[in-house]
Amino acid sequence: MTRTIAARLKTTVAFAAMAGQLSLAGPAAAFCGFYVAQADSKLFNKSSKVVLARDGDKTAITMASDYEGEPKEFAVVIPVPTFIERKQIGVVDMKTVDHLDAYTAPRLVEYHDQDPCAPTWVARVAPAPSSAAGQVALASAATRYSGVTVEANYDVGEYDVSILSAQESDGLVNWLTDNGYKIPTGAEDILGSYIKQNMRFFVAKVNLGRMELLGNAYLRPLQVRYETAKFMLPLRLGTVNARGPQDLIIYTLTKSGRVEASNYRTVKVPTGVDLPLYVKDQFGPFYKAMFDRAVQREDMRAIFVEYAWDMGWCDPCASAPMSNKELVELGARWIGDDQSLPYRSGMGTNAYVTRLHVRYDAAHFPEDLALLETRDRENFQGRYVLRHSWQGTSSCSAAEDYRKSLPARYAQQARNLASLTGWPANDIAKHMTEKGQTP
Repeated sequence: MTRTIAARLKTTVAFAAMAGQLSLAGPAAAFCGFYVAQADSKLFNKSSKVVLARDGDKTAITMASDYEGEPKEFAVVIPVPTFIERKQIGVVDMKTVDHLDAYTAPRLVEYHDQDPCAPTWVARVAPAPSSAAGQVALASAATRYSGVTVEANYDVGEYDVSILSAQESDGLVNWLTDNGYKIPTGAEDILGSYIKQNMRFFVAKVNLGRMELLGNAYLRPLQVRYETAKFMLPLRLGTVNARGPQDLIIYTLTKSGRVEASNYRTVKVPTGVDLPLYVKDQFGPFYKAMFDRAVQREDMRAIFVEYAWDMGWCDPCASAPMSNKELVELGARWIGDDQSLPYRSGMGTNAYVTRLHVRYDAAHFPEDLALLETRDRENFQGRYVLRHSWQGTSSCSAAEDYRKSLPARYAQQARNLASLTGWPANDIAKHMTEKGQTP
């Protein structure tokens, strides 16, 4: 095979982005506003997605692939902390992961100024109540695969899955290589570190015959469930032989509250900023430029919170709310018997979602992500605001003062946009003038 998965795939899964590198050869009050656009994960190349549901030591990891190549060339190797039984592995509908991505995506909202001469009514908004892949052939040369044990083989949907244990990285590398996995230079040391931690290896590739029988047009996300005291995501194998930094988006579902990294700085993306109206047609490029700049300001050494919210409500909702059935499918099994119930505003689901976004490489992220569930349930979203000025003909003194204040407001919006994105001020002013917002 002339191109590895690392070159043909936008990094397979987030839990262990090594999937893209070990390839098969060959605030609490309502924000309101009218939602108009979102910045989902498709904005970012070389991006991976993972859903992490955590309840005490119980962990469910759903690994979503945006693989773009022949299914026979797809493969994934993931370090896991314990032996995995068949009942702990499953597949998830990609639409469910995409729904969670859309639901938590940074968003753009619009407001329209009221008549400055009309009475102002202040609405009080009560905060919503908290709620509380077949088999992989075994090698016959025992010495070549010294220390490697194939503990189990499973058929999981369109995947053949094997669970391996190993005592030394050389034997593991030989096994993987002889079974069709292309190991990038530098992976041996990292594999060795996982072996020293007594971790096992979850190995999966596509069974084309079963995929055809199932009639699947795409690879469904794999989910693995296990118990471990360690709340972490292995990143380092994803940096081996990677072509530049990669983006990882992590969606966590927990009981208590927001999730953050305990071994890297966790910061929130800029939010609540007023922007020029023309950004409505350029929200995707805006958010990408803003995130690039935020990463630069943190010297690519931080993890960013893009959304943190109780799943019982949303404001404004960037997509239709998720049903309890979808949340349970993603691993939030503590929700209980009401899996079929749809979202009901204010009812709560006893699940809290955190969306984390990290851009990483080996130099800036030399350690795997260690995560921590906090009890912080304060609502947060990456939210950006467009304000339309009043266009009426009211002639009271308040209207005169209002119109005089608009140029200063437009100038501040221009400064906000330039500061967040680094876009040239002259270009911003030109686009604003075309929209009638001369700064």
